[in-house]
Amino acid sequence: MSDVVENPLVITPGTVQQGLKRVRAFSAGELVVDALAPLQVWGHPYYPEYFFAEGDLEVELRPAGHGPRSKVLGVSEVFDVVIGDRVLSGAARRHPEAEVVALRDAYALTWSAFDTWMEEDEIVFTHPRSPYVRIDALASSRHVTVTFNGVVVADSRRPVMLFETGLAPRFYLPQADVRLDLLVPTATVSHCPYKGTSTYWDLVVDGATISDVAWSYRTPLPESTRIAGLVAFWPEKSAELIVTVEGQEIGTA
Repeated sequence: MSDVVENPLVITPGTVQQGLKRVRAFSAGELVVDALAPLQVWGHPYYPEYFFAEGDLEVELRPAGHGPRSKVLGVSEVFDVVIGDRVLSGAARRHPEAEVVALRDAYALTWSAFDTWMEEDEIVFTHPRSPYVRIDALASSRHVTVTFNGVVVADSRRPVMLFETGLAPRFYLPQADVRLDLLVPTATVSHCPYKGTSTYWDLVVDGATISDVAWSYRTPLPESTRIAGLVAFWPEKSAELIVTVEGQEIGTA
C-alpha cells in the first residue's frame, strides 16, 4: 500500500501566496487594517498568517526593536501599534530580509492583540482560515460504541461523521445515546475557525477519571451546524477508552 497517499496536501513553510479575501482587524471598535488582498504567508503547514501593505494600515506603527528570528522568514523587526491614545506593544512585525521580496515591506499583526478579525463580512476566530481546509459533516448509520474500563459510555447507530481536511474523522453522537451521568462539565473551552467554540467534559467511571475527553459545539459556525449539541470522544486520551466503529477500534495510534 506504499502508493496510497494519506495526506497529499502539505504546504511548504515559507510559501507566500496572494490572498483573495478582504481582511479587516479591529481593536475596541477602531479599524486597524483594511486590506482587499493581503499576502498569505505559511509559517507552518497548517494555516497562513496575513501580511499587510503599509497603505492598508489605519494606525501608526512605532519601531520597537528587533524581534525573534524566524526559521523560514529570517530576522524580524517589531513595532508598537498606536491607536489613538492606546499602544499595543509589539503587536506588529516585518521581516526585511525575507527571501520573497514582496514580503519585505509587509507587516504581520499579532492575531491575539486585536479583538475582532473579519474575512469579507464574516468574523473569524482563533486564526486565519486555510483556503485548503474543507469541513464535511455527514449523517451516518455506522455503529459507534465508546467504553471505558469495560463500561459502555455511548452506543449509537446515528452518528454524524465530521471530515476535516488533514485530520482523522470524528464521530459526533446524539446526547440521548451517551451516558451523560458519567460526564462532568469542565471549564475548558477551545476555539476553531471552522467549527466554533467547544466545551468539554471529564469522564468518571467507578472513581477513574479521564480529563477533558469529550466535547461538544453547542452553537457551531454555519458550515458545522449538523454537529450542534452532539458529543464527540477523544480516544487518544487513554488506552482504556475504546471507541469502535462497526466493531473496529479506532483512534489509538
